[in-house]
This record gives sequence, structure tokens and C-alpha cells, in this order.
Amino acid sequence: MDKKLNALALGYSAGILSALAMLAMWILDKFGLYAGAINMMEQWHLFFSPSIGGLIGGMIEAAIISFVFGYLFAYIYNKLA
Repeated sequence: MDKKLNALALGYSAGILSALAMLAMWILDKFGLYAGAINMMEQWHLFFSPSIGGLIGGMIEAAIISFVFGYLFAYIYNKLA
């Protein structure tokens, strides 16, 4: 049985989930929780900051990076399988 991963579906789902995770962390920061994680996200992500603009930029950045890695993972998996 030849099973292949749908590369686009994996890329889209990874992008959406990472953007939602960024939103969840931002919301938790507004409640005063996980301040250390927010500091790490500011260091690791080029466009993220605790402002609304930083949230949108961080979500876009996270979605694009996760899409690329998810798509490449599925593509390489399908070539090797």
C-alpha cells in the first residue's frame, strides 16, 4: 500500500497551528502568565512583540516558517517512502 503525505495540507495545518499558538501565548501574556515564554518569543521571532502589530507580524512569520518546514517535511518523506 503506497501511502503519501499531502504536503500542502501538512504545510497549511502547521502554519495555522503555529499562528494559533502564537495568539494563545499573546493572550496568556495579557493575563500576566508565561512572561518568560514571551521574552523568548521576542528573542527568537524577528517580528513578534507584545503589541497588536507585533502579534500580527509574529503570527504571519510563524505561519510562513511552519508552512515551509511542514511542506518540506512531507515532500522529503514522500520522496523517501
